[in-house]
Amino acid sequence: MKIYTRRGDRGETSLAGGKRVKKDALRVEAYGEVDELNSVLGWALAVLQDADLREDLSSVQEDLFAIQAQLADPAFDPAKAKEKTRVTAGRIERFEKSIDRCMAEVGRLKSFVLPGGSPASAALHVARAVCRRAERRVVALAGQEAVPEHAIRYLNRLSDLLFALAVLAHKRSGVELRRW
Repeated sequence: MKIYTRRGDRGETSLAGGKRVKKDALRVEAYGEVDELNSVLGWALAVLQDADLREDLSSVQEDLFAIQAQLADPAFDPAKAKEKTRVTAGRIERFEKSIDRCMAEVGRLKSFVLPGGSPASAALHVARAVCRRAERRVVALAGQEAVPEHAIRYLNRLSDLLFALAVLAHKRSGVELRRW
């Protein structure tokens, strides 16, 4: 099977269900940003050596694929969704517990933290920034079309988790946090 189809050579792509749209359509932008986030997260996981912190991100890539699939389907119906395309509120709650655990170890931050430190911390900060961009695109889409209700909450909380993991990875690396 070839990976190219040539069907997108004129700047169009297919949504789930077959509808053809321009590649710069807001829906395509939204799930494209989530795709980029998933790729950056894969890179962050590749450089993150701390098994404890990796555990917090263990299922996020699968969740992001599910959110992409939901965003690519203008007729997505959570009641009819297959198990692998479901993202539940429980996952968001799990993020909150992980964030609280990370920040308890980091301690109270009294200033902004400059991204960087260890390679893992820097990669997690990049993932956080890409997550925020993906969230903005999904919010823009939600202003014009229906999106799954949990998608924005999930991305918002994920960016918080990525920040908490980044500052904890930074702290555990032994490098002084650069504050602003």
